[in-house]
Amino acid sequence: MHSFPTSLQWPSAVVLAAGVLAGSPAALRAEVAATLDKVRDSGTFVVAYRESSIPFSYLGAEARPTGFGWEICGRIADQVKKATGRADLQVQAQAVTSQNRIPLLQNGTVDIECGSTTNNSERGKQVAFAINYFYTGTRLLVKAGSPVRSLADLSGKKVASTTGTTNFQVLRRVNAERRLGFELMAAKDHAESALLVQQGRADAFGMDDILLYGLRASAANPAELAVVGEPLQVEPYAIMLRRDDPAFKKLVDDTLIALIRSGEFEALYKKWFMSPIPPKGINLHAPMSQELRDNLVALSDKPAS
Repeated sequence: MHSFPTSLQWPSAVVLAAGVLAGSPAALRAEVAATLDKVRDSGTFVVAYRESSIPFSYLGAEARPTGFGWEICGRIADQVKKATGRADLQVQAQAVTSQNRIPLLQNGTVDIECGSTTNNSERGKQVAFAINYFYTGTRLLVKAGSPVRSLADLSGKKVASTTGTTNFQVLRRVNAERRLGFELMAAKDHAESALLVQQGRADAFGMDDILLYGLRASAANPAELAVVGEPLQVEPYAIMLRRDDPAFKKLVDDTLIALIRSGEFEALYKKWFMSPIPPKGINLHAPMSQELRDNLVALSDKPAS
């Protein structure tokens, strides 16, 4: 099993010092040195992870970060170590949320985010993305046996989604455009959104389908939950990094390309999406989409609109 190079500090709490969220994105970027220079000078590479984005990055055994994206970040950290010449490189794990992941990347608190972040044009104005490494669509998590089977069943219902996600925005827009008449509830993270459904405080949780499968698999009783509905849209996930840093983007993209061409990317995919995974040894049974297979050839970082 691959491990991060040298010592890994985990999982540090997110501490938002005064001014972290202040200032324009351009001003924040201007204050941060190119990533490889920053890492070479500090001897530390800070990797952002999500606490409940199964199977991309989440807390596993002994509350340590793990997952598909997390392992890929390990390969990237290996290349950062070589590129900076820092044999003593310290890799630090930093938990982030949907709301603070972009500001913490922009201001230099973290150097890369390997989670479940959608690569879209709006975010591309603030951050950069590596080659797309997954494709997903918004669906609904409900209690098994729920009358809710699609968006059309949501009239008068309560629908949870996670603050700061594209899914929340899509659900709000679709609710208005189609006059569906559901109440949209904001939760701080995916785990809280799922809990609202489990406790009966929300009728459905709208999120990327692969994350819903992961949350269902990690529930105390997975059979009590179901993922329903047709995907609202298909969007790519990609590793997130700072803008205007071509040397670091090339390193990240080259690492992904090497994994893809060697077959290791597909092996990692099978490990995390088609095999039993922690914490409960449940198989997500999520075969690779045609969109992802196509991108393993195209190697595109094209955003969703």
